[in-house]
Amino acid sequence: MPILSLMATCLLAMTVLLTATKTSQSAEPLKKGDRIVFLGDSITQAGAGPNGYVTLVRKTLDEKLPDLGIEVIGAGISGNRVPNLEARLDRDVIEKKPTIVVIYIGINDVWHSLNGRGTPREEFEAGLKRIIAKINEAGARVILCTPSMIGEKTDGSNQLDVMLEHYSATSRKVAVDTNSQLYDLRRRLLTHLRDHNPTNAEKNVLTGDGVHLNAAGNEFVRDCMLEALGVHASEQRQLLRHVVLFKFKADVTEAQINEVVDAFAHLPGRIDTIVDFDWGTDVSVENKAAGFTHGFVVTFRDAAGRDAYLPHPAHQEFVSIVKDRLDGALVFDFVTGR
Repeated sequence: MPILSLMATCLLAMTVLLTATKTSQSAEPLKKGDRIVFLGDSITQAGAGPNGYVTLVRKTLDEKLPDLGIEVIGAGISGNRVPNLEARLDRDVIEKKPTIVVIYIGINDVWHSLNGRGTPREEFEAGLKRIIAKINEAGARVILCTPSMIGEKTDGSNQLDVMLEHYSATSRKVAVDTNSQLYDLRRRLLTHLRDHNPTNAEKNVLTGDGVHLNAAGNEFVRDCMLEALGVHASEQRQLLRHVVLFKFKADVTEAQINEVVDAFAHLPGRIDTIVDFDWGTDVSVENKAAGFTHGFVVTFRDAAGRDAYLPHPAHQEFVSIVKDRLDGALVFDFVTGR
């Protein structure tokens, strides 16, 4: 068996196995006066920026649950590992008097192993347990997230995939051992990427560099965090779906079609108003596709996002690739939740 196929098989087996892994407590309903601290590294530090996931969580809770007066605090610092979180826990978390602490850590504990500054797995586990114990002693509950990703490839070929799986398994174990709520962020991201990364790209689906979230990634992690907090993404907001169908000319080769699909799939990484992207080929049994073979759905927060997308240089570059290969195109936009 080829090495990549073997790795992909092993990764899939891990995912299936982990699906059956015991997760401890379920999400508890949010209550009046909750103060939520998001504790982490550079992903969380950026998440507290204007369009980051922490800020988006705060805005959504303010809109959906205004009577609860929930406070959301970002406590991420670039480069942090578990030992760093433990060292600043009193200052950045305990003194804030939180009722909920979301711990999103592990990337640097793994990533920095490449330069000899990672966190050994046993120290990672012990440090997490001490952090959780101290938070619980202060009267707050913990939501522990598994580490996310270092590279977005879906076939198990990112350099640190195996190590990330080991550290994610440790986080799962810590959640059970400490009776903490687990949110398996890594599993959620892998599932999403298998459906939304058709070209097996290393980056530019949810991240700009394979680690740090782009606009779509912040939207997705916002939804994940709300799910962890017991707030369902499907209730959050209306979105604008931009549906595109293509019918290719008879003389267009499969390679040329694949070039179009690849170019379209890379637009979310180049245009930050795109918050989600999906595509597929016709599988209808009704024979009413009228020759259209490829469908694409591009999601925007609102009409303004679409209006910025249409004249964007990256979109216009894509149009120049596809226009002479089409025998027809159909575009249909609608707003969700109506």
